[in-house]
Amino acid sequence: MAKVIMVQGTMSNVGKSLLTAGLCRIFKQDGYKVAPFKSQNMALNSYITEEGLEMGRAQVMQAEAAGIAPSVCMNPILLKPTNDVGSQVIVNGEVIGNMKAREYFAYKKKLIPDVMKAFQKLSGEYDIIVIEGAGSPAEINLKSDDIVNMGMAKLAKAPVLLVGDIDRGGVFAQLIGTVMLLEEDERAMVKGLIINKFRGDKTILEPGIGMLENRAGIPVVGVAPYLHIQVEDEDSLTERFSGNQEVGLIDIAVIRLPRISNFTDFNPFENMEGVSLRYVGSVSELKNPDMIILPGTKSTMEDLRWLRQSGLEAAVLKAAAAGKVVFGVCGGYQMMGEILNDPQGVEGGGMMRGMGLFPMETLFAGEKTRTRVNGTFGQIEGILAGLSGEPLSGYEIHMGVTSLQENCCILTSLENYAAVKDAADADGRGKTDGACRGNVYGTYVHGIFDRENVAKAVVTALGRAKGLDVSQITAVDFAAFKESQYDILAAELRRHLDMKKIYEILEEGIA
Repeated sequence: MAKVIMVQGTMSNVGKSLLTAGLCRIFKQDGYKVAPFKSQNMALNSYITEEGLEMGRAQVMQAEAAGIAPSVCMNPILLKPTNDVGSQVIVNGEVIGNMKAREYFAYKKKLIPDVMKAFQKLSGEYDIIVIEGAGSPAEINLKSDDIVNMGMAKLAKAPVLLVGDIDRGGVFAQLIGTVMLLEEDERAMVKGLIINKFRGDKTILEPGIGMLENRAGIPVVGVAPYLHIQVEDEDSLTERFSGNQEVGLIDIAVIRLPRISNFTDFNPFENMEGVSLRYVGSVSELKNPDMIILPGTKSTMEDLRWLRQSGLEAAVLKAAAAGKVVFGVCGGYQMMGEILNDPQGVEGGGMMRGMGLFPMETLFAGEKTRTRVNGTFGQIEGILAGLSGEPLSGYEIHMGVTSLQENCCILTSLENYAAVKDAADADGRGKTDGACRGNVYGTYVHGIFDRENVAKAVVTALGRAKGLDVSQITAVDFAAFKESQYDILAAELRRHLDMKKIYEILEEGIA
């Protein structure tokens, strides 16, 4: 069976996902077969596996770092918040229903057999498993039913590395406070402390590190620097949303919907020099972009209501009328139609007027479409006509079926389509997806910009429409770029973590 080590944090967003990915990469480089694992993930960024199953994006990123294909076994429980008090519950890649928080807390212990079955499958196939926790193990109101922090550590007999975030301040209080709030048997499982996101001269920290080790009785196994690398973020705590708002030669604005999902769709544009990718949440932030993107969302109707109330809907419609490129993905695409109809209460119920950019209606139903796709862009019109015939790949993950009426050209033609409950696939002919009309485009396909040829064609077309020569702006092979980022991550962690001590912790395990 696999050796196991676990990364827990003093709170959310201390860098657990990144450190887990970095350890996966290091172990891979050292010749081990390694896999990530997180029993329960709460995030709106999700991914569809080759089998058509849904899992958290963070474990996909970690699997990439480990050099293996993502498997739903790496994330057996995924919670996708639908509102402030409830989530869609996904177990082993499939939706089992929506639950309010209290309902789920009472239910989740029933999922331990699913968690352990997934964990044991990985344990039989890999040399090392790096487990990631969630939030903090010291949430005393949640500890009795915990299945993701110390509860999972006990089930897996995993020694724990506890991570604190010095960039937020109070890292010594974070770490010692968390240790003090643990039960005695839980404290015994914490074998190393890590200070993360440090900027400056490490020697300044040495008196504090000594005191921390004395008080906690646990060694500090590393002070990891604040790393400026680009890998995919787990959820809306991402720093991308509060990043640079400077306008580049080519300016792309993504509307920051309250329940934005799969914003990793747009990461390829971040890596193109001269291109600004801005997340905007108000009319004043929108400015005058070359392309506006309406992204995916977990709650299309609620986020459309917010878009309307914020004044951004009117601003987007004005931009579309002026000939600006507007591109909707998944939930953003659904918003662009004339009618959103939810007779079964999938999104709260009722009927709602859409933005009216496409003559189409979306009917929400209980079945979720989950599939990976390959295909090509059709003979489309407008500024992005240069995309016509270009190959594409990605995945679909959505509730709702969209019926497109006349006077629109089809955006894409998809092959190898394996959507759940999709009649168009019954005879193996594949299906069409999306729409375009003038300079307005929409699609259900996530990851549609990931291919180098697609991102480059979009930026080239936007530049040409402005009369600019953007030939010097180059796209990157996004897959190769991510590989380079994982190598940088591993190299930095090797420099700043005591990997000899971490290997000792891994070998000794928990009795």
